[in-house]
Amino acid sequence: MAEAEPEAPGSAPTRARAKDRSPWNWLLFVPLVVPLIPALFNADSPRFLGFPRFYWLQLAYILLGVATTTLVYQMTKRRGGR
Repeated sequence: MAEAEPEAPGSAPTRARAKDRSPWNWLLFVPLVVPLIPALFNADSPRFLGFPRFYWLQLAYILLGVATTTLVYQMTKRRGGR
């Protein structure tokens, strides 16, 4: 068995990335919590293209999750030499 080479200090970008404590990360709870509020989808109307509120809200929750994840990624990614 071959021995693993020890990593040089500062050469582990995954460790630095794991310590990211940006407040933007709290926004990732929004797409998790919003679908759990029953008052938002506990009705038949309004209908959109003939679909009850529950069904088109499921698509809206997906779009909310994508938009939130994109925003958090753009605000927390490292740029240039940072």
